[in-house]
Amino acid sequence: MAQYESEHTQFMREWLAQHPEEIREQKAGRALWWDKGPQTPEEQQRLKESRVPQKAYVYS
Repeated sequence: MAQYESEHTQFMREWLAQHPEEIREQKAGRALWWDKGPQTPEEQQRLKESRVPQKAYVYS
């Protein structure tokens, strides 16, 4: 039994196969915004100390 694959998915697979540079661009963009590497213990401590306590119910 074949699995369903939408027309959009088929299009994107074909398009990315024809334009491999877009995969590199996608990875670069993802790394810029989401994929943050491991942080040093000093950086983790600095971030922990810079947190501001939030009230239990912020909409009051």
